[in-house]
Amino acid sequence: MHLNVPGTWTASSDLPVSMGAEVYQIDPLADPRWSEFVARHPRSSLYHSQPWLESLKRTYGYRPVAYTTSLPGFELRNGLVFCRIESWLTGRRIVSLPFSDHCDPLVGSEDDFEKLISILLPVFQKEHWKYTELRPRRMIARVPRWLQPHRHYCFHSLDLSSGVNVLYSSLHKDCIQRKIRRADKEGLEYREGRSPELLAIFYGLFVKMRQKHGLPPQPLEWFLNLAECLGPAMQVRVAFHQRRPAASILTVVHRDTMTYKYGCSDPELTKLGGTPWLFWKLIQEARSAGHRELDLGRSDWDNSGLIAFKDRLGAKRIPVTYWRFPKPQGVADALSDGRLQWLAGKIFLHTPAPLLSATGRLLYRHIG
Repeated sequence: MHLNVPGTWTASSDLPVSMGAEVYQIDPLADPRWSEFVARHPRSSLYHSQPWLESLKRTYGYRPVAYTTSLPGFELRNGLVFCRIESWLTGRRIVSLPFSDHCDPLVGSEDDFEKLISILLPVFQKEHWKYTELRPRRMIARVPRWLQPHRHYCFHSLDLSSGVNVLYSSLHKDCIQRKIRRADKEGLEYREGRSPELLAIFYGLFVKMRQKHGLPPQPLEWFLNLAECLGPAMQVRVAFHQRRPAASILTVVHRDTMTYKYGCSDPELTKLGGTPWLFWKLIQEARSAGHRELDLGRSDWDNSGLIAFKDRLGAKRIPVTYWRFPKPQGVADALSDGRLQWLAGKIFLHTPAPLLSATGRLLYRHIG
């Protein structure tokens, strides 16, 4: 579909276009050019990929859409991908992308980005979206005046190009290395794969951990869809102590990056060091497989414990800013700023696991 600036939808590209620019809307799940484009663009990530977008659509009903200045039938030169979220609770939003730690604009230059976003923002206004949100990993050098910073996060990335001995020496001696030795001494057992059995073990620990923190878990369907859509790129790793699951992490590979996406552990077995032990195995495996980077995801700046843990793995901190236009108000604002999460946490802290999981199935599609 062709967009005729300043924001009207047209069925033909033969009409005059103001500002000397044309932007085309494509379906990244149906257009074969999108997967080819993501495969070659240096800033693409797991979150741009068709399997990730398909998982979002299947689980939450979000509709992916991408915008480009490339003509139909020609190789894509740039693209911004979003999901349309239609919610009676939090409003109609267009987000790049929900449940994704980061999603860089896939452009060749700052000029490309400015051109695309300058055309799209009036279009989004005309479509009456409550707000538009961008979640780039990299800093935007020239930010259009109508985009406002909304949330700030701490992102961690571990460079895997060093030797194994250097990577191990970068681990915190007491908080990580000592716990790895403890896990070895305790005789923890390791399993890796994507079988229904391992995924069920992971999800059981995940629900238990979320319940401890007073938070509903993402629905099981989300993880089942990730497993089906991503295939072997998604792996579950589990540490067992005397056949009892002690800790688990879920990772995804995209090109030369290993992404740590979810982690959980049994609170009663934390002292055994299962989580640091799993991360050290992950680091070694990722490096042996030739991956360049371990993406450890974002953390809230007020979550000092999580930030410290990632620091102690030897990862580098990078500030990340999410941008919105305009700044949201009302229920969506309260949800995103954490006020309702805090209140809900007090209630969910004592909610039985089955009811907590059912709550997650109902809520998450509204808060992506």
